[in-house]
Amino acid sequence: MIGQALQFGGSLAAILLLAWLARRLGLGGDPRLRDPDEARRLAGEALDGFEAQDVVLDRAGIGALLRDTSGRVMLLRRHGARWAARLLDGHAGVRLDRTFMTIATHDRTFGAITLDLGDQAQAWAGSLRRLG
Repeated sequence: MIGQALQFGGSLAAILLLAWLARRLGLGGDPRLRDPDEARRLAGEALDGFEAQDVVLDRAGIGALLRDTSGRVMLLRRHGARWAARLLDGHAGVRLDRTFMTIATHDRTFGAITLDLGDQAQAWAGSLRRLG
């Protein structure tokens, strides 16, 4: 009986230690884009020289579309606890449904994402038709 109590106490202490360590290292979080400046910074880190002029954030903060002065458009999305980015080269994978825009890139490993762009969805969908 005492052995089982010690084993239970040791297991509980180990679990609490691992939970504390994960929190301390910032693991397992739920990253969200807080503002356009953060999206600009992430886009610049993803592609050297990409300086976003126009930015639209998903309402939930799970992704963004960014356009630079050259007219290139970048899709920024969560990939686990990190961020991934791809330049869009056409509008073939773009579908608009009211305020929701579903975007699929040619890179199958990147996958498709649906962004809630609010009242800016139609303007961005129209501008993406000029790509490619």
